[in-house]
Amino acid sequence: METGKYVLEMRHISKSFPGVKALDDVSLTIKAGTVHALMGENGAGKSTLMKCAFGLYQPDEGEISIEGKTVALPNPKAAMVEGVSMIHQELNPILTRNVMENIWVGRVPYKKIAGVHWADDKKMYEDTKNLFADLGIDIDPKESVSRLSVSHCQLLEIVRAVSYGAKVIIMDEPTSSLTESESELLFAIIKKLTAQGVAIIYISHKIEEVLDITDEVTVLRDGQLVGSWPTRELDMDSIVSKMVGREMTNRFPELTHTPGEIFLEVSHLTSANPHSFVDVSFTLRRGEILGVGGLVGAQRTELMESIFGLRPIASGTIYIDGQEVKIKNPRQAIAHKIALLTEERRATGIVPMLSVGENIVLANQTANHARYTGGKGLLNYASRNEDAQRYVDSLSIKTPGLKTQIQYLSGGNQQKALLGRWMLLEPDILIMDEPTRGIDVGAKYEIYCLMEEMVQKGKCVIMISSEMPELMGMSDRVMVMCEGHLSGILTREETSDERIMYLASTYEKGERSNTNANKEI
Repeated sequence: METGKYVLEMRHISKSFPGVKALDDVSLTIKAGTVHALMGENGAGKSTLMKCAFGLYQPDEGEISIEGKTVALPNPKAAMVEGVSMIHQELNPILTRNVMENIWVGRVPYKKIAGVHWADDKKMYEDTKNLFADLGIDIDPKESVSRLSVSHCQLLEIVRAVSYGAKVIIMDEPTSSLTESESELLFAIIKKLTAQGVAIIYISHKIEEVLDITDEVTVLRDGQLVGSWPTRELDMDSIVSKMVGREMTNRFPELTHTPGEIFLEVSHLTSANPHSFVDVSFTLRRGEILGVGGLVGAQRTELMESIFGLRPIASGTIYIDGQEVKIKNPRQAIAHKIALLTEERRATGIVPMLSVGENIVLANQTANHARYTGGKGLLNYASRNEDAQRYVDSLSIKTPGLKTQIQYLSGGNQQKALLGRWMLLEPDILIMDEPTRGIDVGAKYEIYCLMEEMVQKGKCVIMISSEMPELMGMSDRVMVMCEGHLSGILTREETSDERIMYLASTYEKGERSNTNANKEI
């Protein structure tokens, strides 16, 4: 199809769910051979609109046209037949199968031998190799998917979409789990696809990359269309203003807290897994935000999960307020007033089939059972609802009600509900693993403000982040890891993109780590 022609048109789309109107008369036009960004705060309706385009949802009103033909999309298979594919933020590869089987799942080619149909592995291999060659991807088609990185799994989803002959590929937060170099590879592939006339709908909260790689931007707010503009007419401030409906002069709140005395000390901690972290020592002060940086494979998450009791430790000691503590499981960590907001909110955070209220009180109900039973064994629903509602209100969680299943909330609101879960325990140490991944600029700012409120009260925050501006904008110090080793700790005055990246990519045993590990503000 000629580049610039409308390949997808969505006209006057409306969609309601119990208690909320997710889309209200939204129209969207996508040109072939272009990258079209779809932006808005969490809950703005972006994912709902795209699920209508992919046949996962049926709009209550409106119509959809592909290449000028009005179509019905009762399910994703019908959408793919019409040339629309979607790569979801939460990847779900079949880990027990190899690369080529994941690409051709449901469409495995067969050959007939002696009247019996057998999978034609040779044809599947050749077809996969040809697809990879066209896109410049270097992955062995016979490699087990369980051995691939997240970025390579993302590439497989793109190849699968291309294999269907997709005219439109919807990408939902495609770089949320990728490093900078992996993102560059993704952008190169997007460029190849658009050169072939494929249209890319790009959902992202990373404004910098939207400005770099897209041709047009459409903004939704509260289920309504704000407008569409050529990317060249926009900048970061104008996009933020259109998304939130107000001016946001600062990406980060003013930090006025002052760190105090040492509260947590980790000494020579080594994982029981020989391929994980080794001999890591650091301190954390009362009223301090300690950022943790590093590339994929740096073992940042593994270190923090071990401190929380999720992974076994081979050697080393942990001191809290001067006292040595033994933490072998999360229950013991919670007893020592440590909380962990995990990296993957869908996989290890929310309980999707439970309500918003039940998700918020979950940890407190386990740790402080008497709070909700009065010692009589029967749950006091009034107390549970009171606690849950307090954090729905204080964190501005957008939900039709406490009884709404949390899976129906936007990613940002799910994240705030999980924060409420841990805040209810009133922890002294809150470990946050990629706390703003995949959420909008407004929700990010609210989480940053919550972090500042915590440390103002003398609490401690450890924040793992792959976003450089976030690390430098919110941290009192930045602890950088490389391949399981602590490669350095930088004060706020010392931090820069270059210094963090240098420490994240190199490790000099016995030199820099020992020199910088105990630097204080």
